[in-house]
Amino acid sequence: MTIFSPIFAGKLVRLAPPQPEDMPIVASWTHDDDYMRNLDDDPIRPMSVEQIAQQPQHGDYGFHIRTLEQDLLIGFVSLFNLKWRNQTAELAIGIGNPDYRGRGYGSDALRLILRYGFDELNLHHIALTVMDYNSSAIRAYERVGFIKEGARREFIVRNGQRYDLLMYGMLRDEWLATLES
Repeated sequence: MTIFSPIFAGKLVRLAPPQPEDMPIVASWTHDDDYMRNLDDDPIRPMSVEQIAQQPQHGDYGFHIRTLEQDLLIGFVSLFNLKWRNQTAELAIGIGNPDYRGRGYGSDALRLILRYGFDELNLHHIALTVMDYNSSAIRAYERVGFIKEGARREFIVRNGQRYDLLMYGMLRDEWLATLES
């Protein structure tokens, strides 16, 4: 009999370590304009397997997101920029496989990484940023309990138009409250 909740497996996905054989799939995601423009505010560019392999993989505590049903690699999630003294971290997530966007897989992965961050790493605050035009990500963040903390106004330029970079966060107590509901 186990007394602990599963930490790496949710209802739809599990968190897994990155594997060398994952790199061609991850590289293929960089060829998806929508994915790349929603993921980061850096200029986008398609990348090769070699370029992906040379990059640091998803920060300090990064995982690949795999489906429970078929063990299919569909994305990544990461806690990075950890400040142990302050018990804080930043979060990044991307669902690279378009067939799994908007179907609850990202929300399931978010719940897992939050459990990992608050329970296993003993964090107090987890933050993230999102472009204001990424409404599906904003809905997922708010669905799992993230609260908008502010905005960097007109911080992002895409196709000659300016967008806000929204800042979201969650405190340990807020996360615990989502478990009770």
